[in-house]
Amino acid sequence: MALVHWVPFRELETLQRDMNELLDVFNMDGDRKPGVRSVPAIELQETPDALVLKAEIPGVDAKDVDIQVTADAVAIKGDRKSEVHTEENGIKRSEFRYGSFSRVIPLPTRIQNDKVAAEYKDGILHLTLPKVEAEKSKVVKVTLN
Repeated sequence: MALVHWVPFRELETLQRDMNELLDVFNMDGDRKPGVRSVPAIELQETPDALVLKAEIPGVDAKDVDIQVTADAVAIKGDRKSEVHTEENGIKRSEFRYGSFSRVIPLPTRIQNDKVAAEYKDGILHLTLPKVEAEKSKVVKVTLN
């Protein structure tokens, strides 16, 4: 049986390398990776009558956004199109993200998906999702025994 010299810091370096590769796959380092989809940031607010959803999708034309609403979820899909530039000396640097994106947002209450109001201005999508009547006046009386 051979003795193996154990170096604990080598295992930590291996763990760090593996974690960096994992973060690269999930695009956590801020650089755009081919084939990796980005998701728009959202804000969801509940009022007595409706849910108000805001999604941040700057740099996308309204015609390139697909919104599908069910009674209990909202799906937002789109495509950020790359602009064509010619650069001198073959050098181009860009931190912009291009390509497709998608996000499905589960809703905390059921909504009337046929009465959704939408507005898209300055890269922010605003959706007003009216609640189903039964959800608006949902008060339950609890009796004690």
